[in-house]
Amino acid sequence: MEPTVHFPPFRSKLRHARDHFPGSQAGSVRAANSRELLRLLRQHMPCSRADLVRISGLTAPTVSSAIESFQRRGLVRFIGAGRSKGGRPPRILEFNSGYGCVFGADIGGSSVRLALADLGGNIIARIHETLPESGTPGQVTTRIAAAIDRLLRQQRIAPEKVLELAAGAPGITNVREGQVLSAPNLHGWHDVPLAELLRDKTGISTTIENDVNLGAIGEGCCGVAGQADNFAFIANGSLLHGARWSSGEIGYMQVPGLPSQPLRINGLGALEEAIGGEGIKRAWLACANGHGRQIQPTEIFDLAASGDECAQRILHSTAEHLAAAIVNMSLVLDTPLVVLGGGIGSHPVLVEATRTAIARNEFARPKVVASGLGQDAQLHGAVWLAIQAAEQHGFRRKSEKRKHLRFPVKTRTG
Repeated sequence: MEPTVHFPPFRSKLRHARDHFPGSQAGSVRAANSRELLRLLRQHMPCSRADLVRISGLTAPTVSSAIESFQRRGLVRFIGAGRSKGGRPPRILEFNSGYGCVFGADIGGSSVRLALADLGGNIIARIHETLPESGTPGQVTTRIAAAIDRLLRQQRIAPEKVLELAAGAPGITNVREGQVLSAPNLHGWHDVPLAELLRDKTGISTTIENDVNLGAIGEGCCGVAGQADNFAFIANGSLLHGARWSSGEIGYMQVPGLPSQPLRINGLGALEEAIGGEGIKRAWLACANGHGRQIQPTEIFDLAASGDECAQRILHSTAEHLAAAIVNMSLVLDTPLVVLGGGIGSHPVLVEATRTAIARNEFARPKVVASGLGQDAQLHGAVWLAIQAAEQHGFRRKSEKRKHLRFPVKTRTG
């Protein structure tokens, strides 16, 4: 289990492209203003030009010029007239979420889930692909590329309408370089250039993230943490990654009562070994002296709720270790809300037992809740990360990106 800490996104200030700026700088400022206006329109729609002038602080000519450009591209549309305040009724705008689409992928130990969504985050279609037991990076990315083609054909969507792909991997991920540094639950995944592999096989601009970070984005955008300024998401917005991309990997945390062991980048940590799915199943078999049948952790928690003594001991141990990790994390970060996700973490019996363990403290007592999106938190997070990436690129299709580029002209003399 690992957390992600979510902080409010940085709100960039708008700037005016003055005539005295050099051409390239003025163009850069205009592009930044256009991106911000699109963001404000998406956040406050439906609204009028006057609303955008007031909200953005930009001049009316600047806003009008940007809207005309958006309209030519099909990014915005007028949906009617607003209420008049004595003059001509204002024309009301909205962002055209059907202008393009994005893909979100959640890579797990045994399967990959893929969602196709519009630019409003509405999932149009999804697919669940089982992976080979020893799925290599090449095999996984090939499956994803084939699934993307299949969904586009099924929905009759032209490939050029796909703006971005975002994928989550269960391990330490270098987001800047697009590399999965370590994923102990995946066979042979070490220093994998996942973003590059996906771009090469799909032809789609690609962003990658740690899968639990995606869960935090999902819960922050459309789950139980939608109103929280900052929170931690724990499972089997603007994210805190750390200097070496391992921030939030509490599966490696040294918790009292668990064996102390050196941290191995390609191995599980002591906490995850104890309270992850496999650790809980091992504890069940040990409790039954090897004679019990193999069952899932969620079934063990169900048995605990029904009064099974062995299951209750396992539940108590799991909740105590998890509560210790949450308290230690709270002492450092003081987050007011902790969201428990995944099939195991969000089980109501474990959530309640963890709350009880934390409640003994007089402080460092964050509110603990179950994920509102459940198993879909990562998938929704991937979709919204793809939309954010598309927004940063100005919602440009590949053909538009090529036209937007500026190349120096070389000439020969003599």
